[in-house]
Order: sequence, then C-alpha cells, then structure tokens
Amino acid sequence: MANTENTDRQYPVRELLRRFAPYYKPYIGVMVFDLFCAALTTLAELVLPMIVRYLTNTALTDASLLTGTVILRLAGLYLVLRLIDTAAAYFMAFQGHVMGTYMETDMRRDAYNHLLKLSDTYFNNTKVGQIMGRITSDLFEVTEFAHHCPEEFFIAGIKFVVSFTLLARINLPLTVVVFAVLPFMIWISWKINRRMRRAFSRRRHLTGELNARIEDSLLGQKVVKTFTNEEIEAEKFAKDNQLFFDSKKDSYRYMAQFHITVRAFEGVMYMAVILGGGGFLVKGWIRPGDLVAYILYVGTLIATIRRIIEFAEQFMQGMTGIERFLGIMDADIEIFDEPGAVELQDPQGEIHFENVSFAYPDDHNIVFRNLNLQIHAGEKVAIVGPSGGGKTTLCNLIPRFYDVSGGVITLDGTDIHRYTLKSLRSSIGMVQQDVYLFSGTVYENIAYGRPDASREEVIEAAVRAGADAFIRELRDGYDTYIGERGVKLSGGQKQRISIARIFLKNPPIIILDEATSALDNESEYEVAKSLAELSKGRTTLTIAHRLSSIVHSDRILVLTEDGIVEEGTHAELMDRQGIYCQFYTRANEIR
Repeated sequence: MANTENTDRQYPVRELLRRFAPYYKPYIGVMVFDLFCAALTTLAELVLPMIVRYLTNTALTDASLLTGTVILRLAGLYLVLRLIDTAAAYFMAFQGHVMGTYMETDMRRDAYNHLLKLSDTYFNNTKVGQIMGRITSDLFEVTEFAHHCPEEFFIAGIKFVVSFTLLARINLPLTVVVFAVLPFMIWISWKINRRMRRAFSRRRHLTGELNARIEDSLLGQKVVKTFTNEEIEAEKFAKDNQLFFDSKKDSYRYMAQFHITVRAFEGVMYMAVILGGGGFLVKGWIRPGDLVAYILYVGTLIATIRRIIEFAEQFMQGMTGIERFLGIMDADIEIFDEPGAVELQDPQGEIHFENVSFAYPDDHNIVFRNLNLQIHAGEKVAIVGPSGGGKTTLCNLIPRFYDVSGGVITLDGTDIHRYTLKSLRSSIGMVQQDVYLFSGTVYENIAYGRPDASREEVIEAAVRAGADAFIRELRDGYDTYIGERGVKLSGGQKQRISIARIFLKNPPIIILDEATSALDNESEYEVAKSLAELSKGRTTLTIAHRLSSIVHSDRILVLTEDGIVEEGTHAELMDRQGIYCQFYTRANEIR
C-alpha cells in the first residue's frame, strides 16, 4: 500500500536534522562564513564586562592609572568591536536569509518533483489543500530555521563556554552554584518542548484541512448555490475553523509555559548571584569589579537563554515544516521505470492483455481477474458496460497510471513495463469527459500537447479538431485567456481544444473516455466529427455510454464485473440479443 499520508508519523529530531542537513551542502561556504560572522557578533558582548571589570577594580585600587589615554584606548577597542559587530550582523541578516530562501526553494523543488512521480493512489487519498500547505506555507518556516538554527546554537555555545570559563576564573564556587540551575531548566524545557512540537504539528495539519475545506467549497460554489447549502458549508467551515483555533490555543499555552519556566529559572540564577555574590563580597572573597563583571556575564547568559527561548517557537515550526516535507518525500513511488527499461520506438499500437488482474492498492478492491484481450494495431475498439465494471480502469492500465496486480499487458509484443514511462505515455493520447484546461490562453493549452511546436502547427491541430473557427471568434483569438480550468468556454469548446492538443501530440494510440457524454446534441455532433478525424489510422479505445457514438466501431466489448462477457460488431451483438442489445434498446427508448 502506498504511504500516502504521514501526518501521524513522528520523526525523531535527530532524523529530521539528518535528512535536512544535505540541503546545506551547496551553500556550505555561505554557512561557514555566516557562523564566522556569528562568532564576531559575540566579541563586543563578551569583552564589555572585562572592560568594566578593569575600570572598576582599577578605580577602587589606584584611580591614577585611569588616564585619558587608557580610557580612550578602551573606548576605541570597544568602538572597533561594535563596527565589526555591525558588519557581521548585516551579513547574517541578509545573506543568511538568502541562504535559507535558497534551501526552501530547493526543498520545494524536490517535493514538487516527487509529487509528479507519485501514482493516482496518492492523490486519491490526499487532499490537495494538505499538499499545497506542505509545499508552500510549511516550508516558509524553513527559511528562518535554516540559518537561525545553526547561528543561535553556535552563538549560545560560544557564550556559554566563554562565560563559564571567565566566571570560573573570577570565582569558581559562585559559578558552580549559578550553573547548577541550568540542568533542571534544560530538562523541564525539553519536556515542554515535546508538547510544543506535537501542538505545532497538529496546527500544521489542521491548516491543511482548513485549506482543503476552503478549496472544496469554493470550487464547488455553483453546486452549493444550486442546493442553497450555504449554511451547511458555513457550519462545516466554522467547525474546521474552531479546530484550527483550538490547535493554536494549545500551542500558545505550551509556549507560555515554556516562557514562564525559563523566566522563573532566570530569577533563581539572579538570586544565586545576589546572595552568593553579596556574601562573598562581605567576606572579601570577591572584588567589587569582579562582582560587576560577574553580574554582566550572568546577564549575557540570561540574554542568550532568552534568545534561545524566542527561537524555540521558530525551531518547533521549522521541525514541523521539515517533518511535513518528509511526509511527501517518503510517500512511495509506485509507478517507475524498471531497471533496463528502453525507449519505445515507432509504436504500432498492438495491445494485448494476458491474464490481467487488478485491485486498487489502497483498498484492495478487485476490479477484474484473468482478463484476456487483443487489440490490433489501427483497430477501433469500443468498451461498454455498467458503471463500476472497470472500463476506465482497464484503459488507465495501458499508460501505467496504475500497475497490474497480475498478468501482463504488452504493446507491440513487449511488456509495457519494459518501456520507459515517458516514451510509453508519449505514445498514448487521452480525451476524457472531464476536460482539464490550464489557466492561460487557448494557444498555451493546445501547445501543451507538444511544447516545441510552432504556431502554424498549433493552428493546424486546431483546424483538424474543428476548433479553429470558434477560436478565431474569441476576443483575442488564440491568445484569449480562458480562466481557471477553462471556465470561460463551453463544454464543447473545451473538448475540442483538448482534442486539438491530442492532434498536436500525434500519438498512435488514442483513448476516448466518455468524451461526448456531457455535451449537448450540437456540441456532441461537432466533437464526434473531430474524434472521427482524430481516430483515423490510430489504435482507438472508446469508452461510451452514448452507444450511438460507437456503432461504427470495428469491435465492441461488453465489460462487467465478470470480465468481457460479449464482443463483436454492433450488428453481431444486436443479433445476439444479449446485454449489449438490452443497453442499446434502453438507450433508444430513453432518447
């Protein structure tokens, strides 16, 4: 079964970081320099307490040593450090974010390319809103995470090590007391962080669900209005919206707990400094300047902890974004080129089904068993039968939208698994009942059949499809914008544009799946002429409910849940007085 949804899977943080790390490789130079700049930004902050310590202790012991020259030199040193800090911070803020954006772009590219390789099973079981969320908003957080994560931990590491070293040299017992608080703070913070991550993961998932709900209701807005179900849709949206609100509320609760916990431990650390430092000062175990430096370094430590706290939310969101990204990347690619697959050269269109069985991989619903069928090159074969009998499924097996569960399908005597997917599918053209046109112009949609075609070839394909006349009557002709999914065109116009697209592709095998069943009589007549022209000299499989459109087929197959139960020409099947005859008679009675 395909791994179509990974929303419930929890990846260990170590695995998330391991899988994310390779995206740094192309930008390792930028990353190294970014960390170098991060180190530079800590210099001024770490040197300042030592300058204050020197000034204080010197003033208390021998103020005459603090000459104007000494003070100017110390001020000059600090000024230089601040200028270095400014330049380094600029690089981090600019190039660091750009590097993160590059990495986000690379991840989105990989996710999209992986989606293109997934079978229909994945898309049948995964909401488009969830997919959109994973490759857009979920990856936005990666930009910030990609450079802030190493920066913040690197800076924190430097400050902790340097601060601990300098504080230990100033007064080791007091340092041990202050730093003894940190393990407890880290342990409690880690516990709360785990809850935060689960909350952020759920929030991301519900964001996708909310997007899917909005997309579903907006795309079906005509149906909603037709049935006057606006209130029902509003209630569904309100329910999903409330779930999303609750998930955000939970995540903010854990964030608040995290912040309060760390603030409490900050107070404990300051209390340790006040009590311990004050006692040591009274006893003469620490000099005033040392205590001032000590307080400043503890302040630096606490400021670092606060930055890590502020970054914690970003870290969790980044981890969640990476986790949902891996949910796409770990979805199984079920349909792929077999080892040693070859290009399909000069296909003739001879198709054989040999003991073919098929069950859908997600629910194991068996469609047919041990199906045998021979379709000769250039033959026009029609497939009829009750809904759910497997007509469309049978045709979808030829271009390998699904793979057979058993048996073999051959094209020109060779198992279709031996051909590369690209060359196999390039040899097959499909015209479906539900035509999909891309947002763009008429010309762009026809040229989609062969992107390298010239304008003259595109127009010729439209002429052959019977579409040229109505296209030229449009406001901008071939350059007319047709709207999302071609909403500005009629059903017949969309169908003829899709046929023109196939003419331009010029494949030797044509599959017509209910290509005229949704059209009015006049449009059906025009499209039927285009399909007749399209089918000349090609192996053609036609799935039809309107049986009048297939009476001139070379052969008609009746496919039911029991397999192919009848086959022959229209006249032969009518003489047999079987299932086909019943279908045809009923269709005429209805008409």
